[in-house]
Amino acid sequence: MKLIFVYNANSGMINVIKDIGHKLMSPQTYDCFLCSLTHGTFREDQKWKSFRESSSIDMEFLHLDEFEKKYGMKHSYPVILKQSSQVEVVLSREQLGHLTSVDDLILAIKSLSIKAN
Repeated sequence: MKLIFVYNANSGMINVIKDIGHKLMSPQTYDCFLCSLTHGTFREDQKWKSFRESSSIDMEFLHLDEFEKKYGMKHSYPVILKQSSQVEVVLSREQLGHLTSVDDLILAIKSLSIKAN
């Protein structure tokens, strides 16, 4: 099983600069809940990074434009998908919107891992 994390953001340096500006000027309207959980304004959250690096779960991280190009499908972003024999949503935009901390996200990911075993 592989988890595919798709951010509600496009790739590229110009988009990174726009996202940083949005996070600084109007963080309450920033529309990537997943980005807000896994990253601060300028870098990856340390707790998330430690979890990601120590986890045995196969994870892929993509911006929405990269995901659509690679997989040829669209979703309501952000989203976390599971790829085994097919690709399916395991944490939807709505579910991610209810998570309030990186700890909540880590617990949700661990729960998915347990269900897969």
